[in-house]
Amino acid sequence: MKSVLLLYWAPRVLAMTAILFVSIFSLDAFHAGLPLKTQILDWLMHMIPSFVLIILLVIAWKWENIGGIIFLSLGLAFSPYVFWGNYTMNHSVWMSFFIILTITFPFILVGALFILSHHTRKKGNRFTSFTIPSAS
Repeated sequence: MKSVLLLYWAPRVLAMTAILFVSIFSLDAFHAGLPLKTQILDWLMHMIPSFVLIILLVIAWKWENIGGIIFLSLGLAFSPYVFWGNYTMNHSVWMSFFIILTITFPFILVGALFILSHHTRKKGNRFTSFTIPSAS
């Protein structure tokens, strides 16, 4: 039987997935008719938030508690901004709330999971792992 540290890997995998999701939005920098150099520079500019999030993930990977606080704070701080920006465009509370759940909530969850992982590993709690039965 293999032991897998679920609480250790969950925030890391969720953070990588959320960063990839945010990175998808940078693909709108590519337009037909523009020079390739301009498109690449536009894409790099659109990728700045993803680069910052990758740096934060590296910090959280090494220092879970600090990284968790940063991710949690970032998600909570950007939620009203994202909500209001979307609400002024679509005038729908539910649509704006769904966008909050899609864009910023994963980072709030990542932050909470990093903090939980830090405190659980610090205490040496054995409940952080679960076993996967082998096929044999």
